Amino acid sequence: MLFSEDSYRFMYAALQEAEKAFENNEVPVGAVVVNNNRIIGRGYNQVESLKDPTAHAEMIAITAAANNLGEWRLSGCDLYVTLEPCIMCTGALLASRMRNVFFSTFDSKFGACGSIYNLAEEGKFNYKLNLFSGLYSSESEKMLKDFFIKMRNKNKV
Repeated sequence: MLFSEDSYRFMYAALQEAEKAFENNEVPVGAVVVNNNRIIGRGYNQVESLKDPTAHAEMIAITAAANNLGEWRLSGCDLYVTLEPCIMCTGALLASRMRNVFFSTFDSKFGACGSIYNLAEEGKFNYKLNLFSGLYSSESEKMLKDFFIKMRNKNKV
């Protein structure tokens, strides 16, 4: 699928957020929420540093966007995230009425937007997300692989 130049720009911003997670020894996932062609929320995984299992990149970006707009409904917004959202994050995306979700690569262990489940499009909820995948997938996959190699090597010492 071909994506717009803006889509590449926003996913690149999500990759930059993922790099922050990598540098902080967190699973390198980054996310941005976009409204009217401008980033209104950013997040990267902070589960370890905040000791919070809900501190996923998507959750942090959604909260930032809602605070920015002063509104929990994000129906005119799009999320760009470097890894397929999990069940928790997909639930939050559905609850926030996010319009579109763009993700880089599938998550074969926890993915809920096409890998293990497809909560976003299965039609059991009163709201459906539009999903798009593949933007900067090789870059995202490489960062994830490099991170887990780094963690395995760190644990060998």
